[in-house]
Formats: sequence, C-alpha cells, structure tokens
Amino acid sequence: MNSFGRNFRITSFGESHGKALGVVIDGCPPGLTIAGADIQPFLDRRRPGKGPLESPRKEPDRVEILSGLFRGRTTGAPLALMVENRDVREEDYDELEGIFRPGHADYTWQAKYGIRDHRGGGRSSGRETVARVAAGAVAARILAGKGIKITGRILEIHGKRDPDAMAREIEAARDEGDSVGGIAEVLVSGCPPGLGDPVFGKLDALLAHALMGIGAVKGVEIGEGFAAARMKGSKHNDAMTRAGFATNHAGGILGGISTGQEIVARIAVKPTPSIAKTQRTVNRKGEEVSVSIRGRHDPCIVPRILPVAEAMVALVILDEFLEQAKYREPAKSGAGGRG
Repeated sequence: MNSFGRNFRITSFGESHGKALGVVIDGCPPGLTIAGADIQPFLDRRRPGKGPLESPRKEPDRVEILSGLFRGRTTGAPLALMVENRDVREEDYDELEGIFRPGHADYTWQAKYGIRDHRGGGRSSGRETVARVAAGAVAARILAGKGIKITGRILEIHGKRDPDAMAREIEAARDEGDSVGGIAEVLVSGCPPGLGDPVFGKLDALLAHALMGIGAVKGVEIGEGFAAARMKGSKHNDAMTRAGFATNHAGGILGGISTGQEIVARIAVKPTPSIAKTQRTVNRKGEEVSVSIRGRHDPCIVPRILPVAEAMVALVILDEFLEQAKYREPAKSGAGGRG
C-alpha cells in the first residue's frame, strides 16, 4: 500500500536506485504559502553523506515542487514533490540479485510479488522515506501555524545514553563491519485536546501504525509504554487539578483522544541489516550461501530515522486535526495542561 491518511492523504513513489522519489499530497488546504526552501531543511536532516558515521552515498536531495502551487500558494489541487536520485550505483548490487539478504525484505518481497528490484532493496529501501519527510515537512508547516510543534531526540544507541558513548558504539560497529540500533523519542507540544476517534480510530493506534510503518522500527510505545506494566494504577493514573493534569504517564492520550498535554511516543529501531560481516543465507534456488554486503550503508540508522519519525507523527496529527474539524473545532486546552 503506497498511500497514507484520510484527509491529508499522501501517495509516495520511487525506488532507491530509480530515477527519482516523490510524493503526491491530496487534501492540502489551499492558501498555504510554501516553497522548496521550507521543505529542504527537513530533507537535509535525513539525507546521507553528512558525516563519517553515515552512509557515504552523496545525494543532494533537492526537492522540486511539480504541481499544486500558484504564485507561491497552495491551490487545493494535488501537491506533487519530487527528489531526483543522483548518486546511483546499480553495479554495487549485481552479485546480490539472486541472493536473499539477511534482515532485508528480499525474501518476503519475492514471495509476495514474484519479482523484486534488487538494487538497494528498491521500494523497500530506507531511501523511500525521502517522500515521507517531504510530505511531513508540509504537514509540520501547517501545524506550526496552529501552534503545534513536533520534535525528536535520540534516547539511546545500543543501550548507551551518553552522547559520546553513543558515537563510540556506532564507530565500533562500523569498524567491525557490523551495525547497531537504538531508541528515539518524538514529542508533540501544543496539540489541543479532542483529536482522535474512540474504538478503531484511536490517536495512539494511528501513531503506532504510522511509526511501525517505518521499515527499521520494531516497537512503539506511548507515554510510559511497557513500563506501565510494572506500575500500579495509583501511580500510573494522571491526577487532574484545576491547573491541569499533575503528571503525564499516559503520554498525552486517554481513550484514544488527545488530552492537550505533550504527546510522547518512542520507537525501537533495529540495527541496519546491511553489514560487511559474513552471514549465512540462501539464494533463489534454495542453496545455502554466504554473503558479505559491501557498499554504502549506515552503521546505525537511528540519527537519520529521527526526521522520518517526526514526519509520520506530523502527518497523523494534521490528518486528525482535519478530521476533527468535520465535527467541531478542536477544543482549546483547558484541563490538559502540561504535566
């Protein structure tokens, strides 16, 4: 499925080593002033080749707005954004065409479609997230006009929480031909109470769906998350006072509806599956083979996945804001003070 959202609906296209990647946004409100310069900073955070701990693939990732604008303002027509692939090296993947790489979607993609683009994973590559970040940048701009801000941070890398230790973990993995994962957190401030639908359209469920849809994410938690299983109700419940909520163990969502407090979501990111260490696998004939994946890969994807996670959260929050407007304007923050 290549589309996401109900009201602010995006459809992404493109492959890792194809001609370009991009996204078509349907439902972007008219009258929004936006230019490529507003989107580019988000893409710059995600793009590869910025330092020694990232993939050395050199992609400028310059965004081009193809449609949906008139004199610098959105018209309500589909807004199409495109980024060209420049540093393509198809030959790096020639020897992997008939091999299923461990930890990748090679085998499952082949099983589902009977054909796959072996060049860097094609559509299943992390490079596909260029489209998500571009669309998320537009969503974030709209939300900023409503006083809603989305920020992210890295909490840990390979179990280490000190920033210097995090860098050392990535360096050590790179030098060993291996990789590491970590945990990142996304925060939404200024979100009004009332977003999200009870039962099957819960805001936390939609956020989990959006974040789990990022290829390297293997777990999502809201608020206290799994730690809530080790708490008592008297501790986990967020007491309410005239000044607002006293705490925020729920992570800004109760009953699937935003409380007006800061929304807190965390993701567990797996180690990058492309590693130079020799691994066992099979080829399309079912024969056991060994593989060492050479090329341009991140020893840790967490820093570059952060803007992707922020983008997906922005898309969900804006979509639900537009959904709520069908019923009534989102409520002003009252009892939902910051905990």
